[in-house]
Amino acid sequence: MSSGDRLFYYGLASVAAVSLAVVLLLILVLSTQSWPAISFYGPGLLGWEWRPSETRPEEASYGLLVPLAGTLVTALLAGAIALPLSVAAAVMVEEYLPLGLRRPFSLLVDVMAGVPTIVYGLWGLRVLAPFLRDTVYRPLHGLLGWIPLFSCDSLTGSGVLTASLLLAVMITPYMFAIIREAYHSIPSTYREAVLALGATRYEAVRILLSMTRPAIVAALLLGLGRAAGETVAVALVIGSAFNPPVCLFTPSYTISSLIANQFAESSFYPYMTSALYFGGLVLLVIGLALNAGGLYYLSRARRFA
Repeated sequence: MSSGDRLFYYGLASVAAVSLAVVLLLILVLSTQSWPAISFYGPGLLGWEWRPSETRPEEASYGLLVPLAGTLVTALLAGAIALPLSVAAAVMVEEYLPLGLRRPFSLLVDVMAGVPTIVYGLWGLRVLAPFLRDTVYRPLHGLLGWIPLFSCDSLTGSGVLTASLLLAVMITPYMFAIIREAYHSIPSTYREAVLALGATRYEAVRILLSMTRPAIVAALLLGLGRAAGETVAVALVIGSAFNPPVCLFTPSYTISSLIANQFAESSFYPYMTSALYFGGLVLLVIGLALNAGGLYYLSRARRFA
């Protein structure tokens, strides 16, 4: 190994070490700050009830199960909505759009990924939520109100499904970029061979998509990780109420929106700040697990490309 290669190697190793140290430091800080609430409330931190108390901490309750359920439900719904959109957009760009429109369309999607989240949140609050309330939620509640998912009437339009739809819009550009890159990297000889065997365009697309399955899984996991950690936009449209996300129209909480809404006043309540740090620790573990899985499948997709 030459001196230049050695210098380059140690430079990359030092950057990687710093990144790992930052993650470990985050875990250490969150664990340390969470410990007072963990030691005082124990399993109660995973309860359903959130009842702060300024003077009697033994009577308070800081259960994080409602925001945890809200985080998982909104992220999963957003992923279920965004995945077919991302796959369809990638196939449309690579197979059906004219060559002159492919780059502008991809550039437009990339611009969507760079829009600040607060802009999405304001749009969701002022446009998406009222539109869904009047044209979707209330008609569905009137027709299918006997089903638990649609049993609650929406007063403002803010709720679990609104947050999920907004998150789907936000994560679709990231998922599209991963899936399109994998689809574009398939050698053209494979496409030509499939078509030469007499396959239709639809059959060829199905075969080629099966070759990008690791990239699709990676895009889904990375999209879920981003959706689970989104804060500002979700806090504006989810309604901020401690309701289990049983009905799709009900206002609820995610862990990130709970921290954003409650942290400023948490110092007035014993152990609330520590409980919110514990919520941050749970969110960090979820994010690390999803991103690690996404990066693993992304490496598989690139290895088999």
